[in-house]
Amino acid sequence: MLSVKNINTYFGKNKIIKDVSFEINPGEIVGLVGSNGAGKTTIMKTILGLTKFTGEIIFNDALITENKHGILQNVGALIEHPAVYPFLSGYENIQLYCETEDEIVEMVGLLNMGGYIHANVKNYSLGMKQKLGIAMALVNNPELVILDEPMNGLDLESTILIRNIIKNYSARGTSFLISSHILSELQKIMTNIILIEHGCVILDKSIDEFIDNTKLKMVTSDIKKTIDILNENNINFELKESYLVISAHDVVLTQKMLVSEDVYILDLENNSINFEDKIIELISSEKRYENDQL
Repeated sequence: MLSVKNINTYFGKNKIIKDVSFEINPGEIVGLVGSNGAGKTTIMKTILGLTKFTGEIIFNDALITENKHGILQNVGALIEHPAVYPFLSGYENIQLYCETEDEIVEMVGLLNMGGYIHANVKNYSLGMKQKLGIAMALVNNPELVILDEPMNGLDLESTILIRNIIKNYSARGTSFLISSHILSELQKIMTNIILIEHGCVILDKSIDEFIDNTKLKMVTSDIKKTIDILNENNINFELKESYLVISAHDVVLTQKMLVSEDVYILDLENNSINFEDKIIELISSEKRYENDQL
């Protein structure tokens, strides 16, 4: 659906985005992750044709260029903060993007905005404005939705609501590119992760690939016999001082084989760093590399 090939974006003479390439397929929820100033928002603006760039961006076989917005009619976006008219009501703001009254009513109900949708936006709280911006991004059933910090200002109930809406739209084939600093929330919905640092892509993987290396510490009633059984069955493991480290995917099979040989698992413990720690570790490694090059 979206193909980004070797894009470079400049602010003056400074190259902000550096040879960035990635693809988004129908129904994918892609998390765009990185530290402040990494280039996430700039990449989103570039995809929307709002900044000058070199390289190639293709959406549904059409080439995107600067200020060429016609081909992006099937793209919804919320960048930085909702672009709304404060002296219009929320309903009137949505009308500017959608001509179908039935769809507006459906969207208002979907996002639970009925209690304030006809009030002037100048009186909205941050969370209310955020939901309005998301509503404007989702009307007209876009094929691709770009959301920059969509959970900003939302309470817990609204966060769960938006999370479920994104999942439902994704199940129907809508693709999402989402930037968020709330990694715990992003982890719950994204199918792919793109990690950006200093304007470069340092990681582009499916979320399953990214977390597929979960390791467990395993203590058994007979370590030596366990090692023999694992070797005989070609199951990878690491031997530590008093325990073995194996992949979480191999635990069930390992347990069955051990029990058949009168060997029992006495303890299992997570040996992997969590999702957020893995992201921080990758960013820190990239920063150390950049510093070493200076």
